Amino acid sequence: MSDKPLISKNFQRLFGTLGVLAISSFSPTASALDLLQIYRLAITHDASYLAAQAAADAGREALPQALAPLLPSLSVSASGFQNKLDQSSPSALGELITYHKNYNSSNLSWNLRQPIYRKYQFAQYGQAKAQVEGVEATLDKEGQDLVSRVAAAYFDALLAEDQLSLVLAQQATYAEQLKAAQRSLSAGEGTRTDIDEAQARYDMTLATELEARQRVTFARRQLQVYINQPVTALSPLDEQQLQLIPPNPILLDDWISRGEETNPELRNLKAQREVVQQQIEKALAGHYPTLDLIAQQSRSVSENVLAPSSQYTNLQVGLQLTIPIYGGGGVNSSVREARANREKIEQQYEATRRNLGLQVQKEFQSITEGIARVRALEQARRSAEQAFYSTQKGVLAGTRMSIDVLNAEQQRINVLRDLAQARYQYLTARIRLLALVGGLNDEEVSVVNGYLKSANVALSN
Repeated sequence: MSDKPLISKNFQRLFGTLGVLAISSFSPTASALDLLQIYRLAITHDASYLAAQAAADAGREALPQALAPLLPSLSVSASGFQNKLDQSSPSALGELITYHKNYNSSNLSWNLRQPIYRKYQFAQYGQAKAQVEGVEATLDKEGQDLVSRVAAAYFDALLAEDQLSLVLAQQATYAEQLKAAQRSLSAGEGTRTDIDEAQARYDMTLATELEARQRVTFARRQLQVYINQPVTALSPLDEQQLQLIPPNPILLDDWISRGEETNPELRNLKAQREVVQQQIEKALAGHYPTLDLIAQQSRSVSENVLAPSSQYTNLQVGLQLTIPIYGGGGVNSSVREARANREKIEQQYEATRRNLGLQVQKEFQSITEGIARVRALEQARRSAEQAFYSTQKGVLAGTRMSIDVLNAEQQRINVLRDLAQARYQYLTARIRLLALVGGLNDEEVSVVNGYLKSANVALSN
């Protein structure tokens, strides 16, 4: 049999390149971003959140605009004219005599109005307060969603990097196994099947590596969208620092009750329910009178054509009462419309409340079951690593075959991949559960951030 290596020269060159990449992929970088840093950058750079902040700023203006009609209003007007008067009148002899006179006239007046009773404006002000509460709840929801999005993208990026590392490690193992199979065949001890199996596994890792690198690039690009700057390195998870903490409180019903009280989306719907209730009051206001206090003064000079040289000053203070009699049925129609909208909001609130309970249960179970899964996979990792080493020894002792080593390595890599994924899923579920109850803030992000390594370790592009 020929002992010519079955790894082509191209594969050898590629393997050498990958070896360099594998070494450089764990080289220190100038700076690695952690979760807390990316979150704080996202607050000031994420376009979606900035848009939500601008919308909140605009929404808050509803309150001063609704208050304005209830406050005093003062207006001043002034006018001045140049007049040319032609006046004709009969004389004592009955002849028509025309007089021509040019003069200036002016008017200066002010008007003060203070609403005393306006049901429509009172309801409008109450509606504006509810609208602002809804705006604040919506902004809070956007903030909670931002943390969830950033954390999910961060852990997706870490998982992609872990998967690439595992592929590179698997690739190195298969390369060694391929060389060992070639040496055994040259010594007349191995089989061509062992080489073909190792070659096939090795070739597959080359394709898998390309896919893994694409996932790393895309995951980092997703983070870049949030912070609007390149992401070249991330702080990895520190397995020693990670704490698998059950939800506190430990009862699911307590979390559901908390969510019904503090969930931003439910808070917004509660505010919208008050908005439509005030809309009903506004519609009913069409049946109610309005009462205003009015004070006004007017000073006129030469405005009377009969007495062009006269001056007048008129001051008025009093009440203005307006009573609606009949409006064609529009008021009753508006009331019916507002009540239908209230029923719509009620049903939306109930649907959201029920769905919230389902989401809270999902994330709650993801945490509790995730803890058990991580611990089970940690034990599986120890077993898989021991099985891999035992299989290697078995090959040397002649009790195992090369294919057994390849299978043991594949099983070990699968367990390591599942373990990394389970850890990130646990952390993501923990963040999402807090987001559902409106409990995410800098402090909570800092706690999760404490599970990351401070070393600046990054994967090369």
